[in-house]
Amino acid sequence: MAGESRAMTSAPIHAEIAQAAARLVAEEGLEYGPAKRRALKLLGLPARTPLPDNDVLEDAVREHIALYCADTQPDELRTLRGLAVEWMQRLAPFRPHVAGAVWHGTATRHSDIYLQLFCDDPKSAEIALINQGVSYEPGSAPGLQGAPVDVLSIACPSRALGVVVGVHLLIYDLDDLRGALRPDRRGRVPRGDLAALRHLLENDT
Repeated sequence: MAGESRAMTSAPIHAEIAQAAARLVAEEGLEYGPAKRRALKLLGLPARTPLPDNDVLEDAVREHIALYCADTQPDELRTLRGLAVEWMQRLAPFRPHVAGAVWHGTATRHSDIYLQLFCDDPKSAEIALINQGVSYEPGSAPGLQGAPVDVLSIACPSRALGVVVGVHLLIYDLDDLRGALRPDRRGRVPRGDLAALRHLLENDT
C-alpha cells in the first residue's frame, strides 16, 4: 500500500514538472534536460526529485503547443525545416541527418536545429565551413552512445522568424551511421536525411 501511495503522489508531481518544463521548451527553446532541472527550481522542489522521462516531456510539449501555439507553431516549424534543408544541402557530402524537435515536429521559433554529420574524416566538415566562410563555435555534446562528440555551432539569422537560429552540427564517424536509424522507444525513426525532411515539408504544405 505504501508503494502505491508513493506512486500516486509522484504522478501529479511528474505531470506538474512536465508541464512546467514543456513551457520552457516551447517558449524559451530549452533542451529537455535543462528544462526539467529549471522546472524543479521554479516549482520549489528538491533537486533530487525524480524527473519525468523524455517521452512524458515530449507529450507535454505537444499538449502545450496545441493549447498555446497552435496558430503560429506550424509556420514556425516549416520555416525551421526549410532552413535545415538549406544547411543539409550545403553539407550534403557529409551525409547530414536532422534530429530533435525540427525532425519530430515540436519545434517553435525558439528551437535550435540539430544536424548530425557522418564523415569519413572528422575534420572535413570543419574545413568545409571554413572554405564557405561560415563562422562557427566549436564545442562538444553527448553523442549517440552517450560519449561526447564534437559540435560546430552556427548562429543563423532568420528574417522570417525574426530571431537568430542556432544550427548545431554534431560530428560522427561514418561507421556510426549504421546504427543511427534504429527505431526509438516509440518505434519512430529518430532522425532523417535530406530526402526524408523534404518529404515532411511537402506533406506540411
